[in-house]
Amino acid sequence: MQQLIDTWAGLDMRRKLAAIFGVIAMIATVFAIGSIASKPTLALLYAGLGSSEAGEVISALEQRGVAYEVRGDSIFVAAPQRDELRMTLASQGLPATGGAGYELLDSLSGFGTTSQMFDAAYWRAKEGELARTIAAVPSIRSARVHIAHPTNMPFRGTPKPTASVTITPTLGGLSGAQAKAVRYLVASAVTGMTPEDVSVIDSARGLIPFNDNPALPGSGEDRAQALKQNVERLLEARVGPGNVVVEVALDTATEREAITERRFDPEGRVAISTDTSETSKTSDSTTPPATTVASNLPDNGTGATGKSQSRTSETRARTNFEVSETRRELLRAPGALKRLSVAVLVDGVRGTNPDGTPSWEPRSDAELADLRELVASAVGFDEARGDVITLRSMQFEALPEAGTVAGPGFIDSMALDLTQIIQIAVLAVVALVLGLFVARPILLQKSRAGAAELPAPSATEEGATASTALTGEIDDREMPDMNMQLVSDFDLGDLPMATQADFDLDRPTDPVDRLKKMIEERQAETVEILRSWMEEPSEKT
Repeated sequence: MQQLIDTWAGLDMRRKLAAIFGVIAMIATVFAIGSIASKPTLALLYAGLGSSEAGEVISALEQRGVAYEVRGDSIFVAAPQRDELRMTLASQGLPATGGAGYELLDSLSGFGTTSQMFDAAYWRAKEGELARTIAAVPSIRSARVHIAHPTNMPFRGTPKPTASVTITPTLGGLSGAQAKAVRYLVASAVTGMTPEDVSVIDSARGLIPFNDNPALPGSGEDRAQALKQNVERLLEARVGPGNVVVEVALDTATEREAITERRFDPEGRVAISTDTSETSKTSDSTTPPATTVASNLPDNGTGATGKSQSRTSETRARTNFEVSETRRELLRAPGALKRLSVAVLVDGVRGTNPDGTPSWEPRSDAELADLRELVASAVGFDEARGDVITLRSMQFEALPEAGTVAGPGFIDSMALDLTQIIQIAVLAVVALVLGLFVARPILLQKSRAGAAELPAPSATEEGATASTALTGEIDDREMPDMNMQLVSDFDLGDLPMATQADFDLDRPTDPVDRLKKMIEERQAETVEILRSWMEEPSEKT
Protein backbone atom coordinates (compact mmCIF):
# COMPACT_ATOMS: atom_id res chain seq x y z
CA MET A 1 0.00 0.00 0.00
CA GLN A 2 2.85 2.34 0.86
CA GLN A 3 4.45 1.62 -2.51
CA LEU A 4 1.19 2.56 -4.23
CA ILE A 5 1.02 5.84 -2.27
CA ASP A 6 4.63 6.65 -3.12
CA THR A 7 4.00 5.87 -6.77
CA TRP A 8 0.90 8.11 -6.80
CA ALA A 9 2.81 10.93 -5.15
CA GLY A 10 5.57 10.67 -7.74
CA LEU A 11 3.22 11.08 -10.73
CA ASP A 12 2.78 14.41 -12.44
CA MET A 13 -0.63 16.04 -12.95
CA ARG A 14 -1.10 14.71 -16.49
CA ARG A 15 -0.49 11.13 -15.41
CA LYS A 16 -2.70 11.50 -12.35
CA LEU A 17 -5.61 12.70 -14.54
CA ALA A 18 -5.05 9.79 -16.95
CA ALA A 19 -5.02 7.32 -14.06
CA ILE A 20 -8.24 8.78 -12.60
CA PHE A 21 -9.94 8.59 -15.99
CA GLY A 22 -8.84 4.98 -16.47
CA VAL A 23 -10.09 3.92 -13.04
CA ILE A 24 -13.45 5.63 -13.62
CA ALA A 25 -13.78 3.96 -17.02
CA MET A 26 -13.03 0.56 -15.51
CA ILE A 27 -15.63 1.05 -12.76
CA ALA A 28 -18.24 2.18 -15.28
CA THR A 29 -17.50 -0.84 -17.45
CA VAL A 30 -17.88 -3.21 -14.52
CA PHE A 31 -21.20 -1.61 -13.58
CA ALA A 32 -22.40 -1.87 -17.19
CA ILE A 33 -21.49 -5.56 -17.30
CA GLY A 34 -23.35 -6.14 -14.06
CA SER A 35 -26.46 -4.31 -15.23
CA ILE A 36 -26.56 -6.21 -18.51
CA ALA A 37 -26.02 -9.54 -16.79
CA SER A 38 -28.80 -8.83 -14.27
CA LYS A 39 -31.21 -7.59 -16.96
CA PRO A 40 -33.98 -10.18 -17.66
CA THR A 41 -34.11 -11.92 -21.03
CA LEU A 42 -36.67 -10.31 -23.36
CA ALA A 43 -39.03 -12.28 -25.57
CA LEU A 44 -41.18 -11.14 -28.50
CA LEU A 45 -44.74 -10.32 -27.44
CA TYR A 46 -46.23 -8.97 -30.68
CA ALA A 47 -44.81 -7.89 -34.04
CA GLY A 48 -46.21 -6.26 -37.16
CA LEU A 49 -48.97 -4.35 -35.36
CA GLY A 50 -50.40 -1.10 -36.63
CA SER A 51 -49.89 2.18 -34.82
CA SER A 52 -53.26 2.14 -33.08
CA GLU A 53 -53.08 -1.54 -32.11
CA ALA A 54 -49.53 -1.18 -30.77
CA GLY A 55 -50.55 1.90 -28.80
CA GLU A 56 -53.41 0.01 -27.15
CA VAL A 57 -51.10 -2.86 -26.19
CA ILE A 58 -48.46 -0.50 -24.75
CA SER A 59 -51.13 1.38 -22.78
CA ALA A 60 -52.37 -1.91 -21.30
CA LEU A 61 -48.80 -2.90 -20.34
CA GLU A 62 -48.19 0.45 -18.65
CA GLN A 63 -51.39 0.12 -16.65
CA ARG A 64 -50.16 -3.21 -15.30
CA GLY A 65 -46.67 -1.88 -14.59
CA VAL A 66 -45.00 -4.37 -16.92
CA ALA A 67 -41.54 -3.49 -18.24
CA TYR A 68 -41.40 -3.57 -22.03
CA GLU A 69 -39.12 -2.57 -24.88
CA VAL A 70 -40.08 -1.38 -28.36
CA ARG A 71 -37.83 -2.33 -31.27
CA GLY A 72 -39.23 -1.04 -34.54
CA ASP A 73 -42.71 -2.51 -34.91
CA SER A 74 -42.08 -5.24 -32.31
CA ILE A 75 -42.84 -5.24 -28.58
CA PHE A 76 -40.62 -7.25 -26.22
CA VAL A 77 -41.30 -8.20 -22.61
CA ALA A 78 -39.65 -10.44 -20.03
CA ALA A 79 -39.62 -14.05 -21.24
CA PRO A 80 -41.30 -15.55 -18.12
CA GLN A 81 -44.23 -13.11 -18.47
CA ARG A 82 -44.83 -13.40 -22.22
CA ASP A 83 -47.39 -16.23 -22.27
CA GLU A 84 -49.32 -14.86 -19.32
CA LEU A 85 -49.49 -11.39 -20.88
CA ARG A 86 -50.71 -12.79 -24.20
CA MET A 87 -53.61 -14.60 -22.55
CA THR A 88 -54.45 -11.61 -20.37
CA LEU A 89 -54.46 -9.19 -23.31
CA ALA A 90 -56.45 -11.63 -25.45
CA SER A 91 -59.19 -11.71 -22.81
CA GLN A 92 -59.53 -7.94 -23.32
CA GLY A 93 -59.59 -8.23 -27.12
CA LEU A 94 -56.05 -6.95 -27.59
CA PRO A 95 -54.51 -6.55 -30.01
CA ALA A 96 -57.60 -5.61 -32.00
CA THR A 97 -57.58 -7.17 -35.47
CA GLY A 98 -59.55 -6.22 -38.55
CA GLY A 99 -59.73 -2.52 -37.85
CA ALA A 100 -62.47 -0.62 -36.09
CA GLY A 101 -66.06 -1.84 -36.07
CA TYR A 102 -69.38 -0.37 -35.06
CA GLU A 103 -67.66 1.75 -32.42
CA LEU A 104 -66.96 4.21 -35.25
CA LEU A 105 -70.64 5.13 -35.22
CA ASP A 106 -70.48 6.10 -31.55
CA SER A 107 -68.31 9.09 -32.34
CA LEU A 108 -70.78 10.50 -34.84
CA SER A 109 -73.13 13.15 -33.60
CA GLY A 110 -76.31 14.34 -35.22
CA PHE A 111 -75.07 17.88 -35.46
CA GLY A 112 -72.74 18.48 -38.41
CA THR A 113 -72.89 14.91 -39.75
CA THR A 114 -74.06 14.65 -43.33
CA SER A 115 -75.61 11.59 -44.93
CA GLN A 116 -72.46 10.96 -46.95
CA MET A 117 -70.33 11.01 -43.80
CA PHE A 118 -72.68 8.61 -42.05
CA ASP A 119 -72.75 6.22 -45.03
CA ALA A 120 -68.95 6.20 -45.24
CA ALA A 121 -68.63 5.50 -41.52
CA TYR A 122 -71.32 2.80 -41.70
CA TRP A 123 -69.66 0.86 -44.50
CA ARG A 124 -66.28 1.25 -42.85
CA ALA A 125 -67.73 -0.20 -39.64
CA LYS A 126 -69.33 -3.02 -41.62
CA GLU A 127 -65.98 -3.90 -43.19
CA GLY A 128 -64.27 -3.87 -39.79
CA GLU A 129 -66.87 -6.13 -38.19
CA LEU A 130 -66.68 -8.64 -41.05
CA ALA A 131 -62.87 -8.65 -40.89
CA ARG A 132 -63.01 -9.31 -37.14
CA THR A 133 -65.40 -12.21 -37.63
CA ILE A 134 -63.26 -13.78 -40.36
CA ALA A 135 -60.02 -13.32 -38.38
CA ALA A 136 -61.62 -15.10 -35.39
CA VAL A 137 -61.25 -18.41 -37.26
CA PRO A 138 -58.21 -20.26 -35.83
CA SER A 139 -56.78 -21.09 -39.27
CA ILE A 140 -56.85 -17.43 -40.42
CA ARG A 141 -54.23 -14.97 -39.23
CA SER A 142 -55.63 -11.72 -40.63
CA ALA A 143 -58.32 -10.53 -43.01
CA ARG A 144 -59.30 -7.35 -44.84
CA VAL A 145 -62.76 -6.71 -46.33
CA HIS A 146 -63.61 -4.12 -49.00
CA ILE A 147 -67.25 -3.48 -49.95
CA ALA A 148 -68.16 -1.55 -53.08
CA HIS A 149 -71.67 -0.23 -52.45
CA PRO A 150 -72.91 1.88 -55.37
CA THR A 151 -75.00 4.95 -54.74
CA ASN A 152 -78.48 5.35 -56.17
CA MET A 153 -78.54 7.47 -59.31
CA PRO A 154 -81.70 8.71 -61.04
CA PHE A 155 -82.76 7.28 -64.40
CA ARG A 156 -80.42 4.34 -63.90
CA GLY A 157 -80.92 0.89 -62.54
CA THR A 158 -79.52 0.09 -59.12
CA PRO A 159 -76.30 -1.93 -59.60
CA LYS A 160 -75.50 -4.82 -57.29
CA PRO A 161 -72.94 -4.35 -54.50
CA THR A 162 -69.71 -6.33 -54.68
CA ALA A 163 -67.02 -7.20 -52.16
CA SER A 164 -63.45 -8.50 -52.03
CA VAL A 165 -61.79 -10.29 -49.11
CA THR A 166 -58.02 -10.70 -48.66
CA ILE A 167 -57.08 -13.47 -46.22
CA THR A 168 -53.71 -14.49 -44.76
CA PRO A 169 -53.92 -18.07 -43.41
CA THR A 170 -51.76 -19.29 -40.55
CA LEU A 171 -50.49 -22.47 -42.24
CA GLY A 172 -50.81 -23.69 -45.82
CA GLY A 173 -53.60 -22.17 -47.88
CA LEU A 174 -57.31 -21.52 -47.68
CA SER A 175 -59.45 -24.50 -48.67
CA GLY A 176 -62.41 -24.30 -51.02
CA ALA A 177 -64.90 -24.94 -48.22
CA GLN A 178 -63.47 -22.10 -46.13
CA ALA A 179 -63.55 -19.71 -49.10
CA LYS A 180 -67.19 -20.67 -49.74
CA ALA A 181 -68.06 -19.99 -46.10
CA VAL A 182 -66.41 -16.56 -46.29
CA ARG A 183 -68.41 -15.71 -49.43
CA TYR A 184 -71.71 -16.63 -47.84
CA LEU A 185 -70.79 -14.74 -44.66
CA VAL A 186 -70.09 -11.49 -46.51
CA ALA A 187 -73.04 -11.88 -48.89
CA SER A 188 -75.43 -12.46 -45.99
CA ALA A 189 -74.26 -9.28 -44.25
CA VAL A 190 -74.89 -6.96 -47.22
CA THR A 191 -78.34 -6.46 -48.68
CA GLY A 192 -78.64 -7.39 -52.35
CA MET A 193 -75.29 -9.19 -52.53
CA THR A 194 -74.92 -12.79 -53.68
CA PRO A 195 -72.01 -15.16 -53.02
CA GLU A 196 -70.99 -14.86 -56.68
CA ASP A 197 -70.34 -11.13 -56.08
CA VAL A 198 -67.69 -11.81 -53.43
CA SER A 199 -64.06 -12.40 -54.49
CA VAL A 200 -61.84 -14.26 -52.01
CA ILE A 201 -58.07 -13.78 -52.38
CA ASP A 202 -55.58 -15.99 -50.56
CA SER A 203 -52.28 -14.22 -49.88
CA ALA A 204 -50.40 -17.46 -50.63
CA ARG A 205 -52.41 -18.98 -53.51
CA GLY A 206 -54.11 -16.01 -55.14
CA LEU A 207 -57.73 -15.84 -56.26
CA ILE A 208 -59.89 -18.80 -55.19
CA PRO A 209 -62.48 -19.59 -57.90
CA PHE A 210 -66.15 -19.78 -57.02
CA ASN A 211 -67.75 -23.23 -56.99
CA ASP A 212 -71.33 -23.63 -55.78
CA ASN A 213 -71.70 -27.30 -56.66
CA PRO A 214 -71.87 -29.36 -53.43
CA ALA A 215 -70.57 -32.42 -55.27
CA LEU A 216 -67.38 -30.54 -56.11
CA PRO A 217 -65.95 -29.30 -52.82
CA GLY A 218 -63.09 -27.43 -54.37
CA SER A 219 -60.81 -27.03 -57.33
CA GLY A 220 -59.06 -29.90 -59.11
CA GLU A 221 -55.92 -29.51 -57.01
CA ASP A 222 -57.87 -29.65 -53.75
CA ARG A 223 -59.77 -32.74 -54.84
CA ALA A 224 -56.60 -34.49 -56.01
CA GLN A 225 -54.88 -33.68 -52.72
CA ALA A 226 -57.86 -35.01 -50.75
CA LEU A 227 -57.89 -38.27 -52.74
CA LYS A 228 -54.14 -38.63 -52.33
CA GLN A 229 -54.36 -38.27 -48.56
CA ASN A 230 -57.21 -40.78 -48.36
CA VAL A 231 -55.30 -43.41 -50.36
CA GLU A 232 -52.06 -42.89 -48.41
CA ARG A 233 -53.85 -43.16 -45.08
CA LEU A 234 -55.58 -46.35 -46.24
CA LEU A 235 -52.42 -48.07 -47.55
CA GLU A 236 -50.13 -46.99 -44.71
CA ALA A 237 -52.33 -48.94 -42.34
CA ARG A 238 -51.10 -52.07 -44.14
CA VAL A 239 -47.59 -51.33 -45.43
CA GLY A 240 -46.55 -48.87 -42.72
CA PRO A 241 -45.82 -45.13 -42.72
CA GLY A 242 -43.36 -43.98 -45.36
CA ASN A 243 -43.66 -47.14 -47.45
CA VAL A 244 -46.16 -45.85 -50.02
CA VAL A 245 -46.18 -42.98 -52.52
CA VAL A 246 -49.43 -41.92 -54.19
CA GLU A 247 -50.00 -39.49 -57.05
CA VAL A 248 -53.47 -38.55 -58.34
CA ALA A 249 -54.18 -36.77 -61.63
CA LEU A 250 -57.65 -35.40 -62.41
CA ASP A 251 -58.92 -34.40 -65.83
CA THR A 252 -61.76 -31.97 -65.20
CA ALA A 253 -64.05 -30.03 -67.49
CA THR A 254 -63.28 -26.35 -67.80
CA GLU A 255 -66.29 -25.17 -69.83
CA ARG A 256 -69.85 -24.46 -68.74
CA GLU A 257 -72.62 -26.23 -70.73
CA ALA A 258 -76.43 -25.93 -70.63
CA ILE A 259 -78.55 -28.62 -72.40
CA THR A 260 -82.35 -28.44 -72.94
CA GLU A 261 -83.97 -31.67 -74.21
CA ARG A 262 -87.60 -32.43 -75.27
CA ARG A 263 -88.75 -35.91 -76.25
CA PHE A 264 -92.11 -37.31 -77.57
CA ASP A 265 -93.17 -40.98 -77.24
CA PRO A 266 -95.67 -41.96 -79.91
CA GLU A 267 -96.37 -45.28 -78.23
CA GLY A 268 -97.44 -43.71 -75.04
CA ARG A 269 -100.90 -42.07 -75.20
CA VAL A 270 -102.92 -40.64 -72.39
CA ALA A 271 -106.70 -39.80 -72.64
CA ILE A 272 -107.08 -36.33 -71.32
CA SER A 273 -110.85 -35.80 -72.11
CA THR A 274 -113.98 -37.66 -73.46
CA ASP A 275 -117.01 -35.90 -75.11
CA THR A 276 -120.22 -37.97 -75.58
CA SER A 277 -123.45 -36.67 -77.29
CA GLU A 278 -126.81 -38.56 -77.81
CA THR A 279 -129.71 -37.36 -80.11
CA SER A 280 -133.33 -38.83 -80.26
CA LYS A 281 -135.99 -37.65 -82.81
CA THR A 282 -139.72 -38.72 -83.14
CA SER A 283 -142.26 -37.56 -85.88
CA ASP A 284 -146.04 -38.28 -86.49
CA SER A 285 -147.86 -37.66 -89.87
CA THR A 286 -151.47 -38.17 -91.24
CA THR A 287 -152.05 -38.96 -94.90
CA PRO A 288 -155.54 -37.86 -96.26
CA PRO A 289 -157.43 -40.44 -98.41
CA ALA A 290 -157.70 -40.09 -102.08
CA THR A 291 -160.66 -38.12 -103.45
CA THR A 292 -163.20 -40.44 -105.06
CA VAL A 293 -166.96 -40.68 -105.59
CA ALA A 294 -167.23 -42.24 -102.19
CA SER A 295 -165.88 -39.08 -100.62
CA ASN A 296 -169.23 -37.43 -101.31
CA LEU A 297 -171.19 -40.01 -99.45
CA PRO A 298 -172.37 -39.49 -95.92
CA ASP A 299 -169.88 -40.75 -93.15
CA ASN A 300 -167.09 -40.74 -95.56
CA GLY A 301 -167.80 -43.93 -97.12
CA THR A 302 -164.25 -44.39 -97.98
CA GLY A 303 -163.31 -45.68 -94.46
CA ALA A 304 -160.52 -44.55 -91.94
CA THR A 305 -158.00 -41.88 -92.76
CA GLY A 306 -154.17 -42.83 -93.13
CA LYS A 307 -151.72 -42.03 -90.21
CA SER A 308 -147.84 -42.66 -89.87
CA GLN A 309 -145.25 -42.32 -87.03
CA SER A 310 -141.29 -42.31 -87.15
CA ARG A 311 -138.57 -42.28 -84.37
CA THR A 312 -134.76 -41.61 -84.84
CA SER A 313 -131.97 -42.03 -82.16
CA GLU A 314 -128.21 -40.97 -82.62
CA THR A 315 -125.25 -41.28 -80.18
CA ARG A 316 -121.74 -39.65 -80.68
CA ALA A 317 -118.57 -40.05 -78.50
CA ARG A 318 -115.18 -38.15 -78.90
CA THR A 319 -112.03 -38.88 -76.84
CA ASN A 320 -108.93 -36.55 -76.81
CA PHE A 321 -105.47 -38.20 -76.35
CA GLU A 322 -102.11 -36.49 -75.47
CA VAL A 323 -98.79 -37.84 -76.76
CA SER A 324 -96.16 -38.53 -73.99
CA GLU A 325 -93.55 -35.73 -73.80
CA THR A 326 -90.30 -35.47 -71.76
CA ARG A 327 -88.49 -32.14 -71.13
CA ARG A 328 -84.97 -32.11 -69.65
CA GLU A 329 -82.62 -29.22 -68.81
CA LEU A 330 -79.01 -30.06 -67.93
CA LEU A 331 -76.46 -27.52 -66.66
CA ARG A 332 -72.82 -28.64 -66.54
CA ALA A 333 -70.55 -26.37 -64.54
CA PRO A 334 -66.73 -26.31 -64.78
CA GLY A 335 -64.98 -28.85 -62.59
CA ALA A 336 -66.82 -31.98 -63.61
CA LEU A 337 -64.58 -35.05 -63.50
CA LYS A 338 -63.81 -36.45 -66.92
CA ARG A 339 -60.99 -38.89 -66.19
CA LEU A 340 -59.06 -40.13 -63.15
CA SER A 341 -55.51 -41.52 -63.03
CA VAL A 342 -53.92 -42.94 -59.89
CA ALA A 343 -50.31 -44.14 -59.55
CA VAL A 344 -49.31 -46.02 -56.40
CA LEU A 345 -45.77 -47.15 -55.54
CA VAL A 346 -45.46 -49.56 -52.62
CA ASP A 347 -42.28 -50.74 -50.96
CA GLY A 348 -41.66 -54.46 -50.60
CA VAL A 349 -41.21 -56.58 -47.50
CA ARG A 350 -37.98 -55.90 -45.66
CA GLY A 351 -36.33 -58.35 -43.32
CA THR A 352 -33.00 -59.73 -42.14
CA ASN A 353 -31.08 -62.68 -43.54
CA PRO A 354 -29.61 -65.35 -41.25
CA ASP A 355 -26.18 -63.78 -41.72
CA GLY A 356 -27.48 -60.44 -40.46
CA THR A 357 -27.66 -58.60 -43.81
CA PRO A 358 -30.90 -56.80 -44.72
CA SER A 359 -33.21 -58.46 -47.23
CA TRP A 360 -36.00 -57.23 -49.49
CA GLU A 361 -38.78 -59.11 -51.27
CA PRO A 362 -41.53 -57.76 -53.54
CA ARG A 363 -45.10 -58.09 -52.37
CA SER A 364 -47.17 -60.96 -53.72
CA ASP A 365 -49.62 -60.57 -56.57
CA ALA A 366 -52.55 -61.46 -54.33
CA GLU A 367 -51.66 -58.68 -51.90
CA LEU A 368 -51.20 -56.18 -54.73
CA ALA A 369 -54.62 -57.16 -56.12
CA ASP A 370 -56.24 -56.54 -52.74
CA LEU A 371 -54.49 -53.19 -52.44
CA ARG A 372 -55.68 -52.23 -55.91
CA GLU A 373 -59.29 -52.98 -54.97
CA LEU A 374 -58.93 -50.77 -51.93
CA VAL A 375 -57.53 -47.93 -54.03
CA ALA A 376 -60.33 -48.30 -56.61
CA SER A 377 -62.99 -48.09 -53.90
CA ALA A 378 -61.33 -45.09 -52.24
CA VAL A 379 -61.09 -42.94 -55.41
CA GLY A 380 -64.38 -43.99 -57.03
CA PHE A 381 -62.92 -45.89 -59.96
CA ASP A 382 -65.10 -45.97 -63.12
CA GLU A 383 -63.75 -48.05 -65.97
CA ALA A 384 -66.35 -46.75 -68.44
CA ARG A 385 -65.09 -43.24 -67.83
CA GLY A 386 -61.55 -44.26 -68.74
CA ASP A 387 -60.03 -44.22 -65.24
CA VAL A 388 -56.62 -45.85 -64.77
CA ILE A 389 -55.01 -47.26 -61.60
CA THR A 390 -51.35 -48.32 -61.65
CA LEU A 391 -50.02 -50.21 -58.62
CA ARG A 392 -46.42 -51.45 -58.41
CA SER A 393 -44.20 -52.86 -55.68
CA MET A 394 -40.59 -51.66 -55.93
CA GLN A 395 -37.71 -51.21 -53.54
CA PHE A 396 -37.35 -47.76 -52.02
CA GLU A 397 -33.87 -46.27 -52.01
CA ALA A 398 -32.77 -44.82 -48.70
CA LEU A 399 -32.05 -41.11 -48.89
CA PRO A 400 -28.61 -40.07 -47.62
CA GLU A 401 -28.62 -37.86 -44.57
CA ALA A 402 -27.41 -34.37 -45.40
CA GLY A 403 -25.65 -32.68 -42.50
CA THR A 404 -26.32 -33.43 -38.88
CA VAL A 405 -29.40 -33.35 -36.76
CA ALA A 406 -30.04 -29.91 -35.35
CA GLY A 407 -30.05 -29.82 -31.58
CA PRO A 408 -30.03 -27.22 -28.84
CA GLY A 409 -26.62 -25.65 -28.35
CA PHE A 410 -24.89 -24.56 -25.21
CA ILE A 411 -26.28 -21.04 -25.44
CA ASP A 412 -29.82 -22.32 -26.03
CA SER A 413 -29.63 -24.64 -23.04
CA MET A 414 -28.60 -21.73 -20.81
CA ALA A 415 -31.55 -19.61 -22.05
CA LEU A 416 -29.30 -16.58 -22.62
CA ASP A 417 -29.74 -13.82 -25.10
CA LEU A 418 -26.96 -13.76 -27.69
CA THR A 419 -27.11 -9.94 -27.86
CA GLN A 420 -26.49 -9.65 -24.13
CA ILE A 421 -23.58 -12.09 -24.32
CA ILE A 422 -21.97 -10.03 -27.09
CA GLN A 423 -22.43 -6.82 -25.11
CA ILE A 424 -20.90 -8.35 -21.98
CA ALA A 425 -17.93 -9.69 -23.98
CA VAL A 426 -17.26 -6.30 -25.59
CA LEU A 427 -17.43 -4.47 -22.26
CA ALA A 428 -15.13 -7.07 -20.67
CA VAL A 429 -12.56 -6.59 -23.43
CA VAL A 430 -12.74 -2.81 -22.96
CA ALA A 431 -12.23 -3.17 -19.21
CA LEU A 432 -9.28 -5.49 -19.74
CA VAL A 433 -7.63 -3.11 -22.21
CA LEU A 434 -8.11 -0.16 -19.88
CA GLY A 435 -6.65 -2.10 -16.97
CA LEU A 436 -3.63 -3.56 -18.74
CA PHE A 437 -2.60 -0.77 -21.08
CA VAL A 438 -3.75 2.41 -19.32
CA ALA A 439 -4.06 2.11 -15.57
CA ARG A 440 -1.34 -0.43 -14.84
CA PRO A 441 1.55 1.33 -16.68
CA ILE A 442 0.58 4.68 -15.17
CA LEU A 443 0.39 3.39 -11.60
CA LEU A 444 3.68 1.48 -11.92
CA GLN A 445 5.53 4.41 -13.48
CA LYS A 446 7.98 6.15 -11.13
CA SER A 447 8.09 9.88 -11.03
CA ARG A 448 11.07 11.76 -12.32
CA ALA A 449 11.86 15.46 -12.44
CA GLY A 450 14.02 15.19 -15.49
CA ALA A 451 16.36 12.66 -17.05
CA ALA A 452 17.35 9.95 -14.60
CA GLU A 453 21.04 10.07 -13.57
CA LEU A 454 23.13 7.19 -12.43
CA PRO A 455 24.81 7.45 -9.05
CA ALA A 456 28.48 8.35 -8.87
CA PRO A 457 30.96 5.54 -9.22
CA SER A 458 32.61 4.19 -6.12
CA ALA A 459 36.05 5.37 -5.04
CA THR A 460 37.52 1.94 -5.61
CA GLU A 461 37.25 2.32 -9.35
CA GLU A 462 40.31 3.62 -11.05
CA GLY A 463 40.18 7.14 -12.36
CA ALA A 464 36.86 7.80 -10.67
CA THR A 465 36.02 10.68 -8.37
CA ALA A 466 33.16 11.38 -6.06
CA SER A 467 31.85 14.14 -8.28
CA THR A 468 31.79 12.07 -11.48
CA ALA A 469 28.26 11.10 -12.54
CA LEU A 470 27.15 8.67 -15.24
CA THR A 471 24.89 10.53 -17.66
CA GLY A 472 24.94 8.15 -20.59
CA GLU A 473 27.58 10.17 -22.52
CA ILE A 474 31.11 9.01 -23.19
CA ASP A 475 33.77 11.18 -21.58
CA ASP A 476 36.96 11.22 -23.58
CA ARG A 477 38.85 13.47 -21.22
CA GLU A 478 40.50 10.52 -19.56
CA MET A 479 41.69 9.14 -22.85
CA PRO A 480 45.40 9.79 -23.61
CA ASP A 481 46.24 11.81 -26.65
CA MET A 482 47.96 9.21 -28.75
CA ASN A 483 48.02 7.73 -32.15
CA MET A 484 45.50 4.85 -32.36
CA GLN A 485 47.28 3.16 -35.26
CA LEU A 486 48.39 -0.38 -34.66
CA VAL A 487 52.14 -0.91 -34.81
CA SER A 488 54.01 -4.12 -34.27
CA ASP A 489 56.92 -2.55 -32.36
CA PHE A 490 54.72 -0.70 -29.88
CA ASP A 491 56.56 -0.24 -26.60
CA LEU A 492 55.18 1.29 -23.46
CA GLY A 493 58.52 2.67 -22.54
CA ASP A 494 58.73 4.84 -25.63
CA LEU A 495 55.99 7.16 -24.25
CA PRO A 496 57.50 9.22 -21.49
CA MET A 497 54.20 10.83 -20.40
CA ALA A 498 52.27 7.57 -20.20
CA THR A 499 51.94 5.59 -17.05
CA GLN A 500 51.15 1.96 -16.47
CA ALA A 501 47.77 2.77 -15.03
CA ASP A 502 46.70 4.60 -18.17
CA PHE A 503 47.39 1.57 -20.29
CA ASP A 504 46.01 -1.09 -18.04
CA LEU A 505 45.02 -4.03 -20.21
CA ASP A 506 42.00 -4.79 -18.04
CA ARG A 507 40.49 -1.39 -18.78
CA PRO A 508 39.04 -1.07 -22.35
CA THR A 509 40.52 1.72 -24.34
CA ASP A 510 37.75 1.83 -26.97
CA PRO A 511 34.87 4.17 -25.93
CA VAL A 512 32.28 1.68 -27.21
CA ASP A 513 33.82 -1.11 -25.19
CA ARG A 514 33.93 1.12 -22.15
CA LEU A 515 30.24 1.91 -22.57
CA LYS A 516 29.40 -1.78 -22.90
CA LYS A 517 31.30 -2.56 -19.73
CA MET A 518 29.60 0.25 -17.84
CA ILE A 519 26.21 -1.02 -19.01
CA GLU A 520 27.02 -4.52 -17.77
CA GLU A 521 28.09 -3.18 -14.40
CA ARG A 522 25.13 -0.83 -13.96
CA GLN A 523 22.21 -2.50 -15.68
CA ALA A 524 19.46 -1.00 -13.47
CA GLU A 525 20.65 2.58 -13.98
CA THR A 526 21.03 2.00 -17.72
CA VAL A 527 17.47 0.74 -18.04
CA GLU A 528 16.15 3.82 -16.25
CA ILE A 529 18.07 6.11 -18.60
CA LEU A 530 16.81 4.33 -21.71
CA ARG A 531 13.26 4.44 -20.39
CA SER A 532 13.49 8.14 -19.73
CA TRP A 533 14.72 8.71 -23.28
CA MET A 534 11.81 6.71 -24.71
CA GLU A 535 9.16 8.48 -22.63
CA GLU A 536 10.41 12.01 -23.26
CA PRO A 537 8.24 13.74 -25.90
CA SER A 538 10.10 14.49 -29.08
CA GLU A 539 10.89 18.12 -29.67
CA LYS A 540 8.94 19.79 -32.40
CA THR A 541 11.10 20.98 -35.25
